[in-house]
This record gives sequence, C-alpha cells and structure tokens, in this order.
Amino acid sequence: MDWYLAVLKNYAGFSGRARRTEYWMYTLFNVLIVIALAIVGAIGAAADLPFLAFLYPLYLMAVLIPSLAVTVRRLHDTGKSGWMYFLVIIPLIGPILLLVFLASPSDDVNQYGNAAPRTPVG
Repeated sequence: MDWYLAVLKNYAGFSGRARRTEYWMYTLFNVLIVIALAIVGAIGAAADLPFLAFLYPLYLMAVLIPSLAVTVRRLHDTGKSGWMYFLVIIPLIGPILLLVFLASPSDDVNQYGNAAPRTPVG
C-alpha cells in the first residue's frame, strides 16, 4: 500500500525513475480498486442506486495522471523515453512491446539519473 500512496504523492512527477516494484505494486492496487468499484457500481445499478456507478469513472479520472506519470518514470528506469508509451497505439504488437519494456530490469545508471530507491519515498 505504501507504493500506491507514494505514486499518488508524486501525482504529476513525470521526471525521474520508478523501479519495477513501485510500478507493479501501484498497478496491482489500482486493478484491485477498479475491480471493487466495478462490483459496487454493478450492485448499485441492480439496487437502483445509480450514484454508485459514478464512483468507477471518477476514480479512473482521478488516477489517470498518476498512472501515466508512473508509467513514464518506469520507462525512464529502463532507459527508454516516456514517449515510448505511445506504442500502445500500434495494434497487437504495441501493447505487448510496452509490457516487455515495463517488465524489463532497471538500468543502474542512464540518461535519466541514478537508480530509483528500493523503498517507497514519503
């Protein structure tokens, strides 16, 4: 949970680096929260409580920028430019290639600085 909060504290920090642990722990908690909100929204729709369905898109909008920022920092950690995120536009091959980049090991030193700390900052 500390990794998730550390990413949210660095809300729009596109510079620097993010280790694999930071990125994947943030992604794990993000996916769990999205699943929980989708279930709450479905229950709310079935129970005729439509305001519960708004929690899901509100959360997605709230974490859009932190998600982009941590992805760019993760790409920086592997020595790639943040612009490589736009590989997702290429059908089929782009998302797979981006996933490989995000799962790659970190570089010790590259043009984006020294390796990121192994513990959450904050």
